[in-house]
Amino acid sequence: MEQKSVELEATPFWEPDHSFSYKENLIGTLLAIFGNLIISISLSVQKYSHVRLSGSKDARMYFKTKTWWAGLMLMLVGELGVFASYGFAPLSLIAPLNAVAVIASAILGHIFIREKWKVKEFLRHYILAFIGCGLTIAGTYLLVTFGPNSHEKLTAKNIVKHLVGWPVLLYLLVEIIVFCLLLYFYKQRNAKYIIIILLLVAVLGSTTIVTVKAVSAMIVLSIQGSLQLGYPIFYVMFVCMVTTAVFQASFLSQASQLYDTSQIASINYILSTSMAITAGAVVYVDFKGEDILHICLFILGCLTAFLGVFLITKNRRRVKGFEPYVSMDTMASIQNVHNNGSAIQPDINGSFTYGALVHNDSMSEIYGPAMLPVTQEEHKSADASRVPYRVLDQKKE
Repeated sequence: MEQKSVELEATPFWEPDHSFSYKENLIGTLLAIFGNLIISISLSVQKYSHVRLSGSKDARMYFKTKTWWAGLMLMLVGELGVFASYGFAPLSLIAPLNAVAVIASAILGHIFIREKWKVKEFLRHYILAFIGCGLTIAGTYLLVTFGPNSHEKLTAKNIVKHLVGWPVLLYLLVEIIVFCLLLYFYKQRNAKYIIIILLLVAVLGSTTIVTVKAVSAMIVLSIQGSLQLGYPIFYVMFVCMVTTAVFQASFLSQASQLYDTSQIASINYILSTSMAITAGAVVYVDFKGEDILHICLFILGCLTAFLGVFLITKNRRRVKGFEPYVSMDTMASIQNVHNNGSAIQPDINGSFTYGALVHNDSMSEIYGPAMLPVTQEEHKSADASRVPYRVLDQKKE
């Protein structure tokens, strides 16, 4: 036993265990695909619940519906599946599989909308989505087939050895500098470009996914019998995971207030996946021992999936909210009588008020020109002196 332990300690900590890698990769891949499918179903179910109750006066009415809670439960199950998948397969293999959720959302969204199209209209509106789904499926196949085939068991000691290595320290230093520069331009220079906001999300996301991989791997090993929860590194990684995830969600929320969600989905998938693969290659040495052909085909799969996701999200319709008021400071030749330059809101009771866009048919009697009277020549003597337009007196209030 002592001789065997000495041999294990002499083995480099990044040396993969090929005896379980292929089986573990398969389990992790299937969990990731299953989790992303369940997440897309849950989002569609919750959206369906919101659409059904869109006319309700109570903004929180959907909390009382079984449909919304079923969607929430499905989302928790899906997130748990994706989280567990990081404990079985390499990070660089699991991260790009988020494209499965994009494909499923595109298909389920069309099913829930239930729009009726003619064949030509259907092809004209959804041809890009079909091409995008095909490219994404092809890219996902290349990712799974030519992704990293072997990985190590991430014990607490191995994670610490990875983190104190100079490549990881250099990578973290570059990430911190880039994040600070992006945050400076975003906050101080007010550069609210979508690429800057989503780069902030991607940088935080790479840290989040590294910590998720570590926490998930240690939990899986603990369930299998090798307890890892007693090491301080587990709690350090857990705190970092929660913190970066919260800030990541905050920046995503800010982006959704400024830009279209379909545009955010495609750019965020491309940037976050690229950063996640880079983090997996640097921190956990995912591609160590892989030949050049497999790496090139893996990159080709990533690019194909990126193009497919872009085409799918490009095809989505943009919904513009209707604003029932006129902003008088933006109208030419009209003096604004308000000191603060605020918009003129419509009257609550639905009557015709200045600046409102509410239509009132009764107002045509006052402001609309009257029809010219149709008279014949033999009777025009009595009506000749009349004014051809009606002028109605308005009572001043």
